[in-house]
Amino acid sequence: MYIKRNIGWGLILKYAWKNLIFFTLYALTIFGIYYGLGWTFIDLPWQPLTVIGIAVSFYIGFKNSQSYDRFWEGRKIWGGIVNYSRTWGIRVLSFVRSDNDEESKKMREQLILRHVAWLNALRVQLRQPRSWSIKENKSIEKVFDKHGERNISCNEAYNFVSMREFSDLKKRVNPATHLVKNQALDVAKLREEGTITEFQELQLQRVLEEFYNLQGKCERIKNTPFPRQYAYFSRVFTWIFVLLIPFGLLNIFEDHNQNFGVDGMDWLIFLQIPFSVLISWIFNTMESVGDNSEDPFEGRINDVPMTALCRTIEIDLRDMLDEQELPEAIKPKDNILY
Repeated sequence: MYIKRNIGWGLILKYAWKNLIFFTLYALTIFGIYYGLGWTFIDLPWQPLTVIGIAVSFYIGFKNSQSYDRFWEGRKIWGGIVNYSRTWGIRVLSFVRSDNDEESKKMREQLILRHVAWLNALRVQLRQPRSWSIKENKSIEKVFDKHGERNISCNEAYNFVSMREFSDLKKRVNPATHLVKNQALDVAKLREEGTITEFQELQLQRVLEEFYNLQGKCERIKNTPFPRQYAYFSRVFTWIFVLLIPFGLLNIFEDHNQNFGVDGMDWLIFLQIPFSVLISWIFNTMESVGDNSEDPFEGRINDVPMTALCRTIEIDLRDMLDEQELPEAIKPKDNILY
C-alpha cells in the first residue's frame, strides 16, 4: 500500500516510461508520414474518435469501480481478521486456566503463537502469483524483488510452532487450513481434560470457524480472476482508441490556424505530438489503475498491507501475553507498506 499522499513522478515514470516512448515515436511517425510524405488521406475526422473515447471512458470507469470493490473487500476481510484475532487472544487468556499455572501458560502461548503462524501462512499463500496475475516491467519487478515481500522465504510460520508441526505443514497443500485444524484439536483436548467448559469450547470453536470464513473469503478473491471479458476488452478498446488518436489530431491545429487566420504560426501543428502523447498516456493510465486493483493480495504497491497487519496483530497478542520484548511495527519501504 502506497502511503505517501502524492505519488512521486519517479515512480510514475517507472510504470509509464515504455509507453511514453512508444506514444512519442508513434505520433512522430504518423506526423512524418502525413507532412513529410504528403499522405494527407490518412487523417481521420475527430468526431467519431470522440464517440469512441466516451465509450472507452465509460468502460474503463466500470472496470476501475469493480476493481476497487475487490481491493476494498480484501481490506475489510483483513480488518475482520485483526478484530477476531484480538477476540481469540482475550478468550484464550480468559478461558485456558487450570491448577497447573505453568502448563496453562504454555498452552495459552501455544494457541496464541500458532494463530500468528496462521496469519503468516495465510499471507504467504495469498501472495503466490496466479496465471492471470499482472506482470510489470523489469524496473517495477526489481522494486518488489528488492523488498522481498512476495517470496516464499517471507513465511515466518516456523518461528511460532514446533519444528515437528512445521515439518508436517510443509507437506500440506493448504498449511493455513491445517493450522486452524490443529487449534481446534487442541481446544477439544482442553475440553476433554476439563481445563475449559463446554461453553468455553463452543466460544473458542466459533472464533476458529470465523477464521475459516475469513480465510475462505480471501481465497475466493485470490482464486477468482477479475472477469476477463472486462479486463481484456478494456485494454483492447483503450489501445484501439490510443492508436487512432494521432490520426484524428493530424489536421486539428492546421485547421485552427486557417480558421482563425493565424499567420506565421505554422509551428502550432507540432503541438499535435505532445497532445497525442498526453491523451494516450491519460487513457492508458486509467486502464492500468484498474489492472493494479484487480488482485489485492499480490503484494504490489496498492495492495492490502498484509505483512504490516500480521505484525500489528502479533504485537497485540504478544502484549496480551505480557511479553517484554515486543517486535517492531513494519516500516514502509520506499513509501510502500507491505
